[in-house]
Amino acid sequence: MAGMKTHALIAAVALLCSACAQSTERTSAMPEPSPAQLRLATYNTSLYSEEEGGLIRELQGDSAHARKIAAVLQQVRPDLVLLNEFDFDQAHRAADLFQQRYLEVAQPGGGEPLHYAYRYLAPVNTGVPSGLDLDNNGSVGGKGRERGNDAWGYGLHPGQYGMLVLSKYPIDEKAARSFQLLKWSAMPGALRPIEPSTGKSFWPDTVWSQLRLSSKSHWDVPVNTPQGTVHVLASHPTPPVFDGKEKRNAARNHDELRLWKEYLDGGDKPWLCDDQGRCGGLAADARFVIMGDLNNDPADGDGRHEGILELLEHPRVLRYPTPSSKGAEETGMAYAEKGMVRHGAPQHATGDFGPRSGTMRLDYVLPSTGLSYIGSGVFWPANESPEAKIADGSDHHLVWVDVR
Repeated sequence: MAGMKTHALIAAVALLCSACAQSTERTSAMPEPSPAQLRLATYNTSLYSEEEGGLIRELQGDSAHARKIAAVLQQVRPDLVLLNEFDFDQAHRAADLFQQRYLEVAQPGGGEPLHYAYRYLAPVNTGVPSGLDLDNNGSVGGKGRERGNDAWGYGLHPGQYGMLVLSKYPIDEKAARSFQLLKWSAMPGALRPIEPSTGKSFWPDTVWSQLRLSSKSHWDVPVNTPQGTVHVLASHPTPPVFDGKEKRNAARNHDELRLWKEYLDGGDKPWLCDDQGRCGGLAADARFVIMGDLNNDPADGDGRHEGILELLEHPRVLRYPTPSSKGAEETGMAYAEKGMVRHGAPQHATGDFGPRSGTMRLDYVLPSTGLSYIGSGVFWPANESPEAKIADGSDHHLVWVDVR
């Protein structure tokens, strides 16, 4: 997309956000959603380990980290929630432990025990060896970061930074779709990274033709709610950093976001085939919610902003007041006082990423048209409030939206 179009989209989103500053904020004693509404949420939990099986061992003990994450969920009590950065294991042992030992036990600062009767989780690309030299360092695999760089998605072991969908309502697993194996080169107009010093592709054709688009996976998980089927479109695109001048991660982040745009656009898409061999996008009359840590701020940070802006502006995505919080505003203003320049509204940030990056809006819950907006917020309490003691379990904060 041309630069002028990108700036126009940024301006449009900024105008929309400023007009909707009245977004609801509830950080304490939040009532459970009534049967006439759905509370949808996403939360990057940082429940991962650098060692295979490490999260299982942590959850088998008494994890203060997991107790804080569970406490936040017990406060907000979403009907459907996507947890990002929750390590995947084939036996689903970590998911079992988190449910039984943390969510179903009242936590300090949390609320009543919380039970989810249904869940969806599946393998992801992170940490899975590709057998290819994906970072172009002249070797395949190796130790530590070098091994992670040559995995299909960066990770130190298979399943690191996985995803987990929890639901109070039945999930139609037979109809669920995953796009873990979809080739990046299959996408028409894919942003193939170019090495600026040579003007040539960063990867040779033999590598480019094998690369997977999704750094974790993209899921379409149909949930049978009392208000009808809602498709949870879950993903966690790679951060648009930790690369070189070729900006391969920025390009991948953009195209991982673009996959959802293509999925919603309709039309004949014989290239858009899931891991089960079913091709095409989402039905035109389907209701959905895009959820996840999308690693792209509409106005700040290193991402190609047009990727997220095209989702926010998509005609099938509901326009609603941008979720906000007092904690985000306080933290963003503190960075501003130290000279950090930000274009986005500080109250709309969803995480604090340290003195080099500051606060940004990276986590999204984007319901479809056909659903009516009731309220929204970010669980980021004011810094001096009692609730702040459970809100620091991750550098991201839970985002929630109520719809009917």
